[in-house]
Amino acid sequence: MHLKDIYARPGHLLRRAQQIANAIFMEECAGLDMTPLQYDALAAIGMQPGIDATRLGELIACDRSTLGTLLARLEASDQVVRHGSAQDRRVKALYLTPQGNALLREAREAVDRAQARILAPLTPGEQWQFMRLLEQAVTLNNEHSRAPLKAPPVMQD
Repeated sequence: MHLKDIYARPGHLLRRAQQIANAIFMEECAGLDMTPLQYDALAAIGMQPGIDATRLGELIACDRSTLGTLLARLEASDQVVRHGSAQDRRVKALYLTPQGNALLREAREAVDRAQARILAPLTPGEQWQFMRLLEQAVTLNNEHSRAPLKAPPVMQD
């Protein structure tokens, strides 16, 4: 076995791609004190005010333990608030606070820049093909995840 055999494995390449994507995200979002998962949670709550934690975890593919810690951090930093649900008293509905809304607005352009930078080395055609193949691989392997995504596909032809 040679190092090139390790470097050519899909798992290794996906792990490296995740490292690179996170580094670019953190560069673009410097000063916002936000992780990619925090952004996803804020964005999903912003799009679906009143969502409960279980459904949020399904929409952003986040396991219960990680999500619980994440929501506690977002509450402690006054980005998110939980209120009892009108439909089910046992369920806590999640809402962005004014500070959470402001942070989300401020982060959108930085996150868009990060996503563009990740794909920038590829031509537009390669970007399209890469995204389609990546979504296909992720979708077809979704059930193997600790926290399978339970949301409709988002890519359009």
